[in-house]
Amino acid sequence: MDQSFGTMLRDWRTQRRLSQLALGLDANVSARHISFLETGRAKPSRAMVLQLCEVLDAPRGTRNSLLNAAGFAPAYRRRDLNEADMAQVRSAVDWTLARHDPYPALALDRHWTLVKTNQSARLLLGAIDLEEGGSLLSVMTDVERLTVMFENWQEVAQHMLARLRTESGHLGGDRILDAASDRLAESLGSEQADPAGVLPAVVPARYRAGEGTLSLFSTIAQFGTAEDIALAELKIELMFPADDATRRMLLAMTSVFSSSRSASSRPRQWPWLR
Repeated sequence: MDQSFGTMLRDWRTQRRLSQLALGLDANVSARHISFLETGRAKPSRAMVLQLCEVLDAPRGTRNSLLNAAGFAPAYRRRDLNEADMAQVRSAVDWTLARHDPYPALALDRHWTLVKTNQSARLLLGAIDLEEGGSLLSVMTDVERLTVMFENWQEVAQHMLARLRTESGHLGGDRILDAASDRLAESLGSEQADPAGVLPAVVPARYRAGEGTLSLFSTIAQFGTAEDIALAELKIELMFPADDATRRMLLAMTSVFSSSRSASSRPRQWPWLR
């Protein structure tokens, strides 16, 4: 059953932990008007719906739903990255990923599906038979795989759990992300890290790499002015070496790339991951 605009507005205000007064102040309307909108005693204009959505930081898809509930046409589309009017965005993504080699980089959608990867990431993920179009979420919530992939799988799982919950919370709840976080929470059980002393600047993920270890941390970038639904949800994750040994191993891949004359002759995974 479709919800009314007032019910949806109240739910999102509650989700963002805002009082009617706080929402009204941020949206430049009175708390009484917010109350009237939530109870259906007042009808919003299209501009008011978009203003409230901006204050609530509602995802683009949710904004369409709120507009529809208020009787207005949607404002946002979900474009495929391969569409013609996404050419400049596609070029920016490709440029960013390619320039990050030999360090791994990948683009993920809302549910952690691999949209695009650079060569280094393809080699790294090839070790677990994961390619573009595959689900990183399925790997990162598989405890058996986690324990094989990471020396510090519990630390990695705890950070992934926090990230999943944060992303789901921003979206107002997401069934797929919530199910994944539940699986991770169950795998961790009551065991929680209790680090001694001052925490490091970053907690790297330590990949098992044959006789050695690849220690990587990452940063996540998003398009700041995206008004397309899919583009607003796209995340670019750039991985960096957390120690000199990892940096040297990654830089060694430069010679592997240059010595491979064709795509068919390039290795499917890093030699030290075999």
